[in-house]
Amino acid sequence: MQAGTGRIRYEDAKTLDGLFRERAKRSADRPAYVDFNPNTGRWRTRTWGEMYAAIGRWQAGFVGEGLKPGDRVALMQRNSPEWVMFDQAAYGEGLVTVPLYTVDRPDNVAYILADCGARLVLFDTQEQWEQFRALKLDLPGVERILVLNPSGTAFGDPRVKSVAEWLPEAGANRHVSDDAKRLASIIYTSGTTGRPKGVMLSHDNLLSNCRDSLEKADVSEDDEFLSFLPLSHVFERNVGYYMGIMVGFKTTYARSIPLLGEDLQVVKPTLFHSVPRIYERIWAAVKAKLDAAPEGKRKLFYRTVDIGYARFEHAQGRGPWKASFLLWPILKRLVADKVLAKLGGRLRSAGAGGAALAPDIARVFIGLGLPLIQGYGMTESSPVITTNTKDDNMPGSVGKPIPNVEIRIAENGELLARGPNVMMGYWNNPEATARTLEGGWLHTGDVARIAETGHVYLTGRIKDIIVLANGEKMPPGDIEEAILGDSLFEQVMVLGEGKSYLSALVVMNPALWEEAARAAGVEPMALASPGAEKVVLERIAARMRPFPGYAQIRRAALCAEPWSVENGLLTPTLKAKRSQIIDRHAPALARIYAGH
Repeated sequence: MQAGTGRIRYEDAKTLDGLFRERAKRSADRPAYVDFNPNTGRWRTRTWGEMYAAIGRWQAGFVGEGLKPGDRVALMQRNSPEWVMFDQAAYGEGLVTVPLYTVDRPDNVAYILADCGARLVLFDTQEQWEQFRALKLDLPGVERILVLNPSGTAFGDPRVKSVAEWLPEAGANRHVSDDAKRLASIIYTSGTTGRPKGVMLSHDNLLSNCRDSLEKADVSEDDEFLSFLPLSHVFERNVGYYMGIMVGFKTTYARSIPLLGEDLQVVKPTLFHSVPRIYERIWAAVKAKLDAAPEGKRKLFYRTVDIGYARFEHAQGRGPWKASFLLWPILKRLVADKVLAKLGGRLRSAGAGGAALAPDIARVFIGLGLPLIQGYGMTESSPVITTNTKDDNMPGSVGKPIPNVEIRIAENGELLARGPNVMMGYWNNPEATARTLEGGWLHTGDVARIAETGHVYLTGRIKDIIVLANGEKMPPGDIEEAILGDSLFEQVMVLGEGKSYLSALVVMNPALWEEAARAAGVEPMALASPGAEKVVLERIAARMRPFPGYAQIRRAALCAEPWSVENGLLTPTLKAKRSQIIDRHAPALARIYAGH
């Protein structure tokens, strides 16, 4: 295997397609991407050189469609080498890519395609296209529709072709512009409070953020990254795509989230990044086994975590050396290694972003020896604004600003940021652009504080802060996080704006709820009964002891149906649509707030 190819400098890349060209030139024979081939039942590897040749074919296809620089092309595609081929080919031709979430609702996708004026769209499967036909969403502005994995039936529309039919046998790699300030991608935000907005990111926005993020990252060309978060999310594009090209490490695409646990043990990655929900699920599975285990085994586990975390604090310069550290080699072998083997056993670094990770869960993984790094950003900042590092890791915080990014706290507590990573603006929405970039700063919408150490702590959202009738202000995120520490609850939303007390909408874990309800003599299906609410409030109260009196949950409504993308209550990035959830459960909320 070719070695010593080196990290690519920002100045040598100039643009995102220039970055890939330079990597292919330096590392043509090194493995670049690995994915699972369902036809053979085996994992397949593509080198940087093979990828570059394939990108040329896609470029020839775009030329054949008469696409011109600045035209928008969209893809609704799962993570795969083809995602990269499409994206890089578009950049080389000066096109603008518009990524779509594979789990998004067809009506939302149709809105995005119309809003951005996409001329071409790539679907992963024919079933995706059939959903649009069934709903009579004809996508009138789209001139060419491609399907990567057709089912063999007729498409029923002359615009539709399979990629195999459409893709030329060969094509030249072109780079029509090295202007880093030109628009590279329009990424639509989740739309928790309305229609999604198209965030315009330039080549310089994305490339500079990759460069500056790497200044804080512990990665090398010998690492292997397991990618499973959607590439339609800018966080994954930064850490699992552009960063991989700049450094030269290999990326393996997981088959699916249900198979993620198996893929972790097969691939054995050294790098892994996730949203907090995955770590929460892993911990919930471990905790369920611990709860059923003998007391001695539970004590050994928590003793291991305590000693491991004390070792971490000592290594960070925040705690003393203890004699109990001498037990670590034994505890590591008996406990920690067995748990971390479920993550492949080779992780050098694991990241968490996209939402807050509960401190107690972070403590468990760090205590077991996993270098868990939390950071913060948003689509409008390409995305990274702050991050912890391996040598300066403050759990509970989202770290310090990366190089070339400035932050400050506004008078209302909002975190503001500016730097080369901040977006060009919102597509076709100058009013929203002016509001978000007022005064030359990116207004994040997040309430934060900056500690004396320089670490940033997020405390809530400007729009989500609940103001009770007595004037007390409470960010619901901390309370929701605490309640979710009880595995009985799958989802929770805290409410109480203008009311005299806080309440909670809760979705229970079905199996655990049936067990808890029957133990209390309550019919599990009688979710609106006083007995069911009493069980839930008792469990919530146990998690709320550290909170002040006005922050306690006084009433609760139990929800039968989980909140999901499919029923319109979650965004494609799994953020709760608060207003839609409130509307859906208006009768239950009216009942628990009757007379208030």
